Amino acid sequence: MTTLAVILIVIGVLLVALFVGGLIAAGRRQRAQEGHLRQQLEQANSELALAHAQDKGWDRGALEAAARAAAGDGVQELDLVQVEDRPGTDEDRAVFRVVRGGQETRLVLGRRDGAWVAD
Repeated sequence: MTTLAVILIVIGVLLVALFVGGLIAAGRRQRAQEGHLRQQLEQANSELALAHAQDKGWDRGALEAAARAAAGDGVQELDLVQVEDRPGTDEDRAVFRVVRGGQETRLVLGRRDGAWVAD
């Protein structure tokens, strides 16, 4: 075997090793950041739903007060995650993410005669 062949084989093996190492490192980084990215996505969705609700003239304080009353005691987190602005006010709905005792549930509120009630 010539010297040139040996050099080319060594360079080829090094390139393959660097490629595989890069794939492994990228996979580890993606798994490490997945939880943080999911949290950022949930926060962005919540802020978007809140902005949509405010744009439609919904009173945030009244909406959250109705959600807390409907959710009961022991609520650790309460986030507005979806707004459904349907024709007419009695068809409107708001969906909240409720965390109580470490468990996450969804709470849907609807409007009845201008007041927010559990749907």
